[in-house]
Amino acid sequence: MKIIILGAGRVGYSVAESLVSERNDITVIDTDARRLRELESRFDLRGVVGSGIDPHVLAEAGAKDTDLLIACAALDETNLVCCKLAQVLFEIPTRIARVRSSGFGEDEALLGKEGFGVDRIICPEESLTNYISKLIEFPEAMQVRAFAGGRAALASVRARDGAPAVGKHIGELRDCMPELAMRIVAIYRRFLDEPDRFVRCDGNTRIEPGDEVFILAAREHVAEVLRAIHQPAGRPSRPVYRIMVAGGDQVSQRLALQLSRVPGRFHIKIIEPDEQRCQDLASLLPAEVLVLHGDATDEDLLADESVEDVDLFLALTDDDENNIMASLLGKRMGARRVLSLITRRAYADLMHGTQIDIALSPAQAMLGELLAYVRRGDVQAVHSLRRGVAEALEIVARGDRKSSRVVGRKVEDLRVPEDAHIGLIVRGIPEGVPADEIAAGAEPEVIIPRSTTVIESGDHVIFFLPHKRLVRDVENLFRVSATFF
Repeated sequence: MKIIILGAGRVGYSVAESLVSERNDITVIDTDARRLRELESRFDLRGVVGSGIDPHVLAEAGAKDTDLLIACAALDETNLVCCKLAQVLFEIPTRIARVRSSGFGEDEALLGKEGFGVDRIICPEESLTNYISKLIEFPEAMQVRAFAGGRAALASVRARDGAPAVGKHIGELRDCMPELAMRIVAIYRRFLDEPDRFVRCDGNTRIEPGDEVFILAAREHVAEVLRAIHQPAGRPSRPVYRIMVAGGDQVSQRLALQLSRVPGRFHIKIIEPDEQRCQDLASLLPAEVLVLHGDATDEDLLADESVEDVDLFLALTDDDENNIMASLLGKRMGARRVLSLITRRAYADLMHGTQIDIALSPAQAMLGELLAYVRRGDVQAVHSLRRGVAEALEIVARGDRKSSRVVGRKVEDLRVPEDAHIGLIVRGIPEGVPADEIAAGAEPEVIIPRSTTVIESGDHVIFFLPHKRLVRDVENLFRVSATFF
């Protein structure tokens, strides 16, 4: 696929890195020649120096035969105008814009064909807020990703000694919890002085303490499965109540506003070093959110604010080093769980799963929203995992037995690539009907696929792929062909 990316900042850099690895033809536009030279030296792509709202620059970048435009420059106005030019002058089929302003939303009049010509709005800050909200809802999880309109979820969790499922084989869990619509699709195991290693799962695979376990389950069963892997037997689950946030930027503000919708549910403290920003936050946020002027790496301040009682410590500044140090300090002083926002991939790889429980990349949180437009076939959702190495994919089976390699066939007869794991099937989702408008009694069915399960047209099949190179094989498997018999 031929793709133009406008903007070589943090988001543009991460998007380019991910898409280049899939052998796409990438061109990046930016006014900063130094940034472009750095990108060209690291990745197989082309840089064009100039403004994305200049038709001549777009033409030089190859807009006339481009399949996808991703406008993620710093200014909303630049991204919106670039999308309009791409639509009117170059007829680029798919146009995505990064927009921070919440005023646009999904307003068809503003974004549609007669407006700015945007097919999809992405907002990294909103993606991060939603991502963190799911971790608060499921406190045992290291990450939670939704599929099939929220009816199913992929979650990863650290196995702890003493938890009911730890020390058992996966086959035993099926016998112990037969009523749960869940499946363990991958395990990443720690080894001394080595990176975590992928372990392919079958009935004989044993869950060991320290394993990072990926499960796919119906949403209503996620919490129970996570507790079985992470919570020692006899110890009650402890929900997140006290939250401390280092940094008062847009993500912190959005998160505090979202969590404050239920009065009294959370006790939130935000620590911000800039006095003016503290005043702004105090005027914007509800009175129950406490805004503190100070440095989150100040040990005395954290002690005064009882960090040892905090259920979740979030380091969300725009400085990787400050986030890492604040998280390590908060953890050492007794915070039950810490999450650090880390832009640099090398830092995130070093910190994830150590004293820092969760190392979160801003771009990684929203990357799946873009990947769904790059995938072939009827792909509904994509989530990038393990810092971009692995992927979870929701794809819809189309056609009939004559035109499809999957419809009307048993799972055991499908030519699924080795290591690719069919985790769940969601059946009965009406096409084009929003999840909240499905008639009562017509709720889709979440199915754990067995070897004898037959795929039907319209099934939403959710895969876990430990290597992104498997994506094309899965897409080809589900491709509908008029000549296939």
